[in-house]
Amino acid sequence: MSRTEDLLVEADQLAVVLEEHADPPTLLDVRWRLAGPPGRDDYAAGHLPGAVFVDLDTALCGPPGPAGRHPLPDPAALQAALRGAGVRAGRPVVVYDGGDGMAAARAWWTLRWAGHRPVQLLHGGFPAWLAAGLPTSTAVPTPEPGDVEVRPGALPVLDTGEAARLAAADDGVLLDVRAAPRYRGEAEPVDPVAGHIPGAVNLPAPEYVAEGRFPAADALRARFAAAGVGEGRPVGAYCGSGVTAAQAVLALHLAGRPDAALYVGSWSNWVADPARPVATGPTPG
Repeated sequence: MSRTEDLLVEADQLAVVLEEHADPPTLLDVRWRLAGPPGRDDYAAGHLPGAVFVDLDTALCGPPGPAGRHPLPDPAALQAALRGAGVRAGRPVVVYDGGDGMAAARAWWTLRWAGHRPVQLLHGGFPAWLAAGLPTSTAVPTPEPGDVEVRPGALPVLDTGEAARLAAADDGVLLDVRAAPRYRGEAEPVDPVAGHIPGAVNLPAPEYVAEGRFPAADALRARFAAAGVGEGRPVGAYCGSGVTAAQAVLALHLAGRPDAALYVGSWSNWVADPARPVATGPTPG
């Protein structure tokens, strides 16, 4: 079972570590918005002292296309980006975003998938740091190049066939964590087709995370259990493009399910092939 302190760090706790440790964690600022503007502008206006900006779209994901809007990155390109940000093998990393926790969760997931285990998410992101009255900086550091080696596959991933099989399985559950109108097929603001993967269960993100903060593990377990996530039952998650669903995987880790799989391509990958079935309405279908 994953411990909360291994996955999340509070702002005041991080401040103490940064002040007292001679070799503190590498800080990655991954602020991002789906519709822009670029997070780099927020970083330039102020960030945690010593933090390096890493772009979710170009550094942590592959280029958009049939594999989805935020597909898996090329391992060599990811390694180069992480080394450029100063990520070193075995050295802890803390990721943070603008507060909703989605980009930071995808960064957390990507680092873990790449085989870098000591990584935490700043709980509440940059707003939590500001609320604690902690200092910020506009100085852009030049980190010493890192030596991290990307070894893909350390976290489970679903492709389209595996996602379909999990959704249809009696002994497993595929969670669709998009807003209910998108799941029901009533609205689709981003992708060309509305609806959901047949058999998937809707659990919108606000039902297990509020403003980027996670409830206690027992509350998470109860909420996931109500959605059909039983002990020992395989579980996976998807969203529009694998960002919000990465946050769901982090929540499942907090709930004691480190085996939770991410359908990285998510809905944007599923609907790239018009032959794939689409369900609509409030039930898994």
